[in-house]
Amino acid sequence: MFIQPWDAGLDEAEWQSWIAEGHDFGQLSVNGLPGHPPVVVPTHFTGDGTHLLIHLARPNPVWRTIEHDPNVTFTVIGDYAFIPGPWRAKSDTPPTDGVPTSYYAAVQFSCRAHIVDDPEAKADLLRRQLAHFQPDGDHAPVGADQPPYGRMLSGIRGLRLEVADVRAKFKYDDHKPVEHRAAVADRLTERGAGLDVPTARQQLRRLDRMGPWQP
Repeated sequence: MFIQPWDAGLDEAEWQSWIAEGHDFGQLSVNGLPGHPPVVVPTHFTGDGTHLLIHLARPNPVWRTIEHDPNVTFTVIGDYAFIPGPWRAKSDTPPTDGVPTSYYAAVQFSCRAHIVDDPEAKADLLRRQLAHFQPDGDHAPVGADQPPYGRMLSGIRGLRLEVADVRAKFKYDDHKPVEHRAAVADRLTERGAGLDVPTARQQLRRLDRMGPWQP
Protein backbone atom coordinates (compact mmCIF):
# COMPACT_ATOMS: atom_id res chain seq x y z
CA MET A 1 0.00 0.00 0.00
CA PHE A 2 1.54 3.28 -1.13
CA ILE A 3 1.25 6.02 1.51
CA GLN A 4 2.01 9.66 0.83
CA PRO A 5 3.43 11.53 3.86
CA TRP A 6 0.20 13.52 4.30
CA ASP A 7 -1.91 10.35 4.21
CA ALA A 8 0.02 8.52 6.92
CA GLY A 9 -1.50 7.68 10.27
CA LEU A 10 -0.63 10.31 12.84
CA ASP A 11 0.07 7.73 15.56
CA GLU A 12 -0.95 4.24 16.63
CA ALA A 13 -3.90 5.55 18.60
CA GLU A 14 -5.48 6.91 15.41
CA TRP A 15 -5.81 3.60 13.61
CA GLN A 16 -6.58 1.73 16.83
CA SER A 17 -9.48 4.10 17.54
CA TRP A 18 -10.70 3.78 13.95
CA ILE A 19 -10.76 -0.01 14.18
CA ALA A 20 -12.49 0.13 17.58
CA GLU A 21 -15.25 2.33 16.16
CA GLY A 22 -16.69 -0.74 14.46
CA HIS A 23 -14.44 -1.42 11.50
CA ASP A 24 -14.33 -5.16 12.11
CA PHE A 25 -14.67 -6.60 8.61
CA GLY A 26 -11.78 -7.02 6.20
CA GLN A 27 -9.98 -9.20 3.68
CA LEU A 28 -7.47 -11.91 4.45
CA SER A 29 -4.87 -12.17 1.66
CA VAL A 30 -2.72 -15.28 1.44
CA ASN A 31 0.05 -16.12 -1.01
CA GLY A 32 -1.15 -18.65 -3.54
CA LEU A 33 0.30 -22.08 -4.13
CA PRO A 34 2.97 -22.23 -6.86
CA GLY A 35 1.36 -21.41 -10.19
CA HIS A 36 -1.85 -20.12 -8.59
CA PRO A 37 -3.04 -16.60 -7.74
CA PRO A 38 -3.30 -15.33 -4.16
CA VAL A 39 -6.35 -16.34 -2.14
CA VAL A 40 -8.44 -13.49 -0.71
CA VAL A 41 -11.15 -14.14 1.89
CA PRO A 42 -13.61 -11.50 3.16
CA THR A 43 -14.44 -12.01 6.83
CA HIS A 44 -15.28 -10.45 10.18
CA PHE A 45 -12.52 -10.41 12.80
CA THR A 46 -11.84 -9.51 16.39
CA GLY A 47 -8.62 -8.82 18.25
CA ASP A 48 -7.05 -9.81 21.54
CA GLY A 49 -4.18 -7.36 21.69
CA THR A 50 -1.39 -8.77 19.54
CA HIS A 51 -3.54 -11.13 17.45
CA LEU A 52 -6.48 -10.95 15.08
CA LEU A 53 -9.02 -13.75 15.57
CA ILE A 54 -10.86 -15.35 12.65
CA HIS A 55 -12.73 -18.56 11.97
CA LEU A 56 -13.56 -20.00 8.55
CA ALA A 57 -15.28 -23.09 7.19
CA ARG A 58 -13.08 -26.16 7.01
CA PRO A 59 -13.68 -26.62 3.21
CA ASN A 60 -12.31 -23.13 2.54
CA PRO A 61 -9.38 -23.41 0.07
CA VAL A 62 -7.38 -20.88 2.10
CA TRP A 63 -6.08 -23.57 4.49
CA ARG A 64 -3.77 -25.22 1.97
CA THR A 65 -2.21 -21.89 1.09
CA ILE A 66 -1.70 -20.91 4.74
CA GLU A 67 -0.05 -24.25 5.46
CA HIS A 68 2.25 -23.58 2.49
CA ASP A 69 3.05 -20.01 3.60
CA PRO A 70 1.71 -18.62 6.90
CA ASN A 71 2.77 -15.03 6.13
CA VAL A 72 -0.47 -13.18 5.38
CA THR A 73 -1.95 -9.69 5.11
CA PHE A 74 -5.24 -8.58 6.58
CA THR A 75 -6.75 -5.36 5.22
CA VAL A 76 -9.59 -3.25 6.59
CA ILE A 77 -11.05 -0.47 4.39
CA GLY A 78 -13.79 2.02 5.19
CA ASP A 79 -15.07 5.61 5.18
CA TYR A 80 -14.52 5.87 1.43
CA ALA A 81 -16.03 8.12 -1.23
CA PHE A 82 -15.41 9.21 -4.82
CA ILE A 83 -14.50 12.90 -5.06
CA PRO A 84 -15.49 14.45 -8.44
CA GLY A 85 -12.95 16.53 -10.33
CA PRO A 86 -14.86 19.86 -10.06
CA TRP A 87 -14.70 19.62 -6.26
CA ARG A 88 -10.90 19.66 -6.45
CA ALA A 89 -10.37 22.28 -9.13
CA LYS A 90 -8.23 25.25 -8.18
CA SER A 91 -10.04 28.58 -7.95
CA ASP A 92 -8.23 29.97 -11.00
CA THR A 93 -9.01 27.01 -13.29
CA PRO A 94 -12.23 25.76 -14.92
CA PRO A 95 -14.11 23.23 -12.72
CA THR A 96 -13.78 20.64 -15.48
CA ASP A 97 -9.99 20.78 -15.11
CA GLY A 98 -10.19 19.38 -11.59
CA VAL A 99 -8.75 15.90 -11.12
CA PRO A 100 -10.99 13.40 -9.31
CA THR A 101 -9.75 11.12 -6.55
CA SER A 102 -10.85 8.64 -3.92
CA TYR A 103 -10.94 9.24 -0.19
CA TYR A 104 -10.63 6.27 2.16
CA ALA A 105 -9.16 4.89 5.34
CA ALA A 106 -7.22 1.63 5.25
CA VAL A 107 -5.33 -0.38 7.82
CA GLN A 108 -3.10 -3.29 6.75
CA PHE A 109 -1.85 -5.88 9.19
CA SER A 110 1.16 -8.01 8.25
CA CYS A 111 0.76 -11.23 10.18
CA ARG A 112 1.92 -14.78 10.73
CA ALA A 113 -1.05 -17.12 10.73
CA HIS A 114 -1.48 -19.85 13.34
CA ILE A 115 -4.20 -22.42 12.64
CA VAL A 116 -6.41 -23.38 15.58
CA ASP A 117 -7.80 -26.94 15.46
CA ASP A 118 -8.10 -27.93 19.12
CA PRO A 119 -11.86 -28.03 19.94
CA GLU A 120 -11.56 -26.15 23.23
CA ALA A 121 -9.27 -23.54 21.66
CA LYS A 122 -11.79 -23.05 18.85
CA ALA A 123 -14.58 -22.71 21.41
CA ASP A 124 -12.56 -20.05 23.23
CA LEU A 125 -12.00 -18.19 19.95
CA LEU A 126 -15.74 -18.22 19.25
CA ARG A 127 -16.50 -16.99 22.76
CA ARG A 128 -14.18 -14.04 22.21
CA GLN A 129 -15.82 -13.25 18.88
CA LEU A 130 -19.33 -13.48 20.29
CA ALA A 131 -18.34 -11.23 23.18
CA HIS A 132 -17.55 -8.60 20.55
CA PHE A 133 -20.39 -9.12 18.08
CA GLN A 134 -23.14 -10.13 20.53
CA PRO A 135 -22.13 -8.41 23.77
CA ASP A 136 -25.65 -8.80 25.17
CA GLY A 137 -24.91 -12.51 25.50
CA ASP A 138 -28.05 -13.51 23.56
CA HIS A 139 -26.60 -16.83 22.46
CA ALA A 140 -26.22 -20.34 23.79
CA PRO A 141 -23.09 -21.17 25.79
CA VAL A 142 -20.13 -22.04 23.58
CA GLY A 143 -18.53 -25.24 24.75
CA ALA A 144 -16.60 -27.97 22.99
CA ASP A 145 -18.71 -30.64 24.67
CA GLN A 146 -22.21 -29.16 24.60
CA PRO A 147 -24.80 -28.26 21.94
CA PRO A 148 -25.37 -26.44 19.75
CA TYR A 149 -21.81 -25.28 19.10
CA GLY A 150 -19.94 -28.38 20.20
CA ARG A 151 -21.12 -30.54 17.33
CA MET A 152 -20.39 -27.78 14.80
CA LEU A 153 -16.81 -27.08 15.80
CA SER A 154 -15.49 -29.82 13.54
CA GLY A 155 -16.81 -27.86 10.56
CA ILE A 156 -14.58 -24.85 11.17
CA ARG A 157 -10.95 -24.02 11.78
CA GLY A 158 -9.71 -21.00 13.69
CA LEU A 159 -6.96 -18.53 12.88
CA ARG A 160 -4.85 -16.46 15.23
CA LEU A 161 -3.04 -13.87 13.16
CA GLU A 162 0.08 -12.76 15.01
CA VAL A 163 0.52 -9.10 14.06
CA ALA A 164 4.07 -8.21 13.04
CA ASP A 165 3.48 -4.80 11.46
CA VAL A 166 0.65 -2.32 10.91
CA ARG A 167 0.40 0.30 8.17
CA ALA A 168 -2.39 2.87 8.27
CA LYS A 169 -3.52 5.28 5.56
CA PHE A 170 -6.09 8.07 5.85
CA LYS A 171 -6.42 9.59 2.38
CA TYR A 172 -8.44 12.79 2.71
CA ASP A 173 -6.49 15.47 0.81
CA ASP A 174 -4.66 16.58 3.94
CA HIS A 175 -2.03 18.34 1.80
CA LYS A 176 -4.68 20.70 0.40
CA PRO A 177 -5.50 24.09 1.99
CA VAL A 178 -7.75 24.09 5.03
CA GLU A 179 -10.52 25.91 3.15
CA HIS A 180 -10.51 23.30 0.40
CA ARG A 181 -10.78 20.38 2.82
CA ALA A 182 -13.61 22.00 4.77
CA ALA A 183 -15.50 22.75 1.54
CA VAL A 184 -15.18 19.15 0.32
CA ALA A 185 -16.41 17.86 3.68
CA ASP A 186 -19.46 20.13 3.35
CA ARG A 187 -20.13 18.82 -0.14
CA LEU A 188 -19.83 15.23 1.01
CA THR A 189 -22.31 15.87 3.82
CA GLU A 190 -24.70 17.57 1.42
CA ARG A 191 -24.45 14.75 -1.15
CA GLY A 192 -25.01 12.15 1.57
CA ALA A 193 -24.64 9.05 -0.61
CA GLY A 194 -23.07 5.79 0.52
CA LEU A 195 -20.33 6.52 3.04
CA ASP A 196 -20.18 10.26 2.28
CA VAL A 197 -21.09 11.36 5.81
CA PRO A 198 -18.54 9.19 7.67
CA THR A 199 -15.96 10.15 5.03
CA ALA A 200 -16.62 13.84 5.74
CA ARG A 201 -16.34 13.11 9.45
CA GLN A 202 -12.90 11.55 8.95
CA GLN A 203 -11.76 14.49 6.84
CA LEU A 204 -12.88 17.01 9.46
CA ARG A 205 -11.30 14.95 12.25
CA ARG A 206 -7.97 14.99 10.45
CA LEU A 207 -8.37 18.67 9.65
CA ASP A 208 -9.03 19.55 13.29
CA ARG A 209 -6.04 17.58 14.46
CA MET A 210 -3.58 18.45 11.71
CA GLY A 211 -4.57 21.92 10.52
CA PRO A 212 -2.51 23.16 7.57
CA TRP A 213 -0.21 20.49 6.19
CA GLN A 214 3.37 20.84 7.36
CA PRO A 215 5.89 18.74 5.35
